[in-house]
Amino acid sequence: MTYSLLTRLAAEFIGTAIMVILGNGAVANVDLTGTKGEHGGWVLISLGYGSGVMIPALIFGGISGNHINPAFTIGLAANGLFPWSEVLPYICAQMLGAFIGQAIVVLIYKPHYDMTTNPQHILGTFSTIDATSSRFNGFANEFVGTFILIFSALGITKAPFFHNDLGTAHLALGFLVMTLVASLGGPTGPALNPARDLAPRILHSLLPLKNKGSSDWRYSWVPVVAPICAGILAALTYKSVFM
Repeated sequence: MTYSLLTRLAAEFIGTAIMVILGNGAVANVDLTGTKGEHGGWVLISLGYGSGVMIPALIFGGISGNHINPAFTIGLAANGLFPWSEVLPYICAQMLGAFIGQAIVVLIYKPHYDMTTNPQHILGTFSTIDATSSRFNGFANEFVGTFILIFSALGITKAPFFHNDLGTAHLALGFLVMTLVASLGGPTGPALNPARDLAPRILHSLLPLKNKGSSDWRYSWVPVVAPICAGILAALTYKSVFM
């Protein structure tokens, strides 16, 4: 079935919002003061982000393709796998979805934001931060992680094994993201997705939260540029070798 652009944009908006609510919601549960999940650990965050990608994929994979990631959208378009005319509308829907999703996280956890005195813990529930304050390390981490994400996502969704069972393919995508966060999450977070990082960072800069500190705009280009570069190369590699 073919869906209208408006319907697909609605799917991208809602899907990205769900991803941020479940993913950054898990971070907030672990890092903010006084929550039931405080100090719950990285496994809880990995589970939140894995489910945050899996659930929208199951709902919207057959409608919009469940990009929910500008790096994926641009990577496909740069390699002739998605129309350029729809790139900007898709990215706008993704950015808006991430912004609204993060606003919902703040609404739900507002008392705990007020109780938290560590600015890094607050920013970490919005956007990524390199643990060693190294933009080079952050770029490498985001690039490798996003390359694996997009190359693997293409392989999973286009593999003959999954052609008649996209539901299982979308479940596999959730486990892929969960594993990436568990394996490569230490250095930066990671974002692996410009919308997931930039839109919440914008919201962080606008909200009058207690003890919020800097939005770290000096680092902000890394989780935008690195995933886009990786997305283009990953799609090119998969298309050149396997399509």
